[in-house]
Amino acid sequence: MHQLPDELLVQSYYKAVDLNLNPHFIQLLESEIKKRSLTISKRYSNCKAKKLTS
Repeated sequence: MHQLPDELLVQSYYKAVDLNLNPHFIQLLESEIKKRSLTISKRYSNCKAKKLTS
């Protein structure tokens, strides 16, 4: 999954949630998002991937 660009990963997550896909698949996407230190917004518009800054 590391070859998937950040933006596409986040968009895939939103689409999977929107389509109510398999919870295990959604959890897999969430894990990869966290692994990459990306944030996901509760809003579905403007699905931009953002790196967490510490």
